[in-house]
Amino acid sequence: MGLYILRRLLLIIPTLFGIMLINFLIIQAAPGGPVEQTLAKLQGMGSEVQSRLGGGQIETQVQSRSEFQYRGAQGLDPELIARIEKLYGFDKPLSERFWLMLKSYAMFDFGDSFYRDRSVTELIVEKLPVSISLGLWSTLIMYLVSIPLGIRKAIRDGSRFDVWTSSLIVVGYAIPGFLFAILLIVLFAGGTYLDWFPLRGLTSPNWNDLNWWQKILDYFWHLALPITANVIGGFATLTILTKNSFLDEINKQYVITARAKGLTEKRILYGHVFRNAMLIVIAGMPAALVSLFFTGSLLIEVIFSLDGLGLLGFESTINRDYPVVFGTLFIFTLMGLILKLVSDVTYVLVDPRIDFESREG
Repeated sequence: MGLYILRRLLLIIPTLFGIMLINFLIIQAAPGGPVEQTLAKLQGMGSEVQSRLGGGQIETQVQSRSEFQYRGAQGLDPELIARIEKLYGFDKPLSERFWLMLKSYAMFDFGDSFYRDRSVTELIVEKLPVSISLGLWSTLIMYLVSIPLGIRKAIRDGSRFDVWTSSLIVVGYAIPGFLFAILLIVLFAGGTYLDWFPLRGLTSPNWNDLNWWQKILDYFWHLALPITANVIGGFATLTILTKNSFLDEINKQYVITARAKGLTEKRILYGHVFRNAMLIVIAGMPAALVSLFFTGSLLIEVIFSLDGLGLLGFESTINRDYPVVFGTLFIFTLMGLILKLVSDVTYVLVDPRIDFESREG
């Protein structure tokens, strides 16, 4: 297993390189970059006008000397345009910019934001508590409820309990998380009916004046509605996945043989079926974690005014804040690859019969 882990760690390097290269080329080719946006502002074109035009009047051309000629920059001093290009690093060729970015990222130096006057690392560290809070507690609640419920539904397949819970799960799955968030606000956050929960932020303004247990209560008081809205869709999916996985295993021949040998249902379920059925659930854990921690809670963050990594990445992409875009992309990808490795190790812990080293050999 140690050799397999070493191989996978080494494989992270070319994987990261390929992902960063593809995204670098795609984003660089997109119109409306930081230089074009700056030139548009200098010419009195606001962001609303620019979005309506779709970048049509600020297209770029590459001359033979590999410099940009901005059609929308007619009438501006060429020296000013050159200084703007240098400010954002666009005075260098594409390949050199990519190489400099890789060297910086190898030392976990993600540079400074174009528009926020702060380093990318500072921005990520500032937004991380919100994303970790949403992702960690949502994932924990989701797995603690969905797995036991899915097992129970598989055992009592076709019963009234299975039918009623399936109906509730279908309704929960059909309602988008952001719509459920709005419903929670209307019902419980002073929208129309009750005013039990706060509507904004992760903590109260008087957070520093509270003692330790009041801080804990205040923290979960603010997270109650966002986490509830965040759990709905994933909860339904994971429950059905767990149920179907256990049903598939329960109907296999080795379960029939175990029953014929006189083993108890509890021993069969948790001693044999559980480790086989849980493999498919574990397989989806890395993607679920990355989605919940960073990208899946974007609308939830917006609705509940929670300034997390999902909102940061979205705003940076819209504004073409390249250092933040590539910095967050690098971190998301790296964490996803590491979580995938952790998932493989968990496979072995759940079912020791799995041997990744022999398969690769």
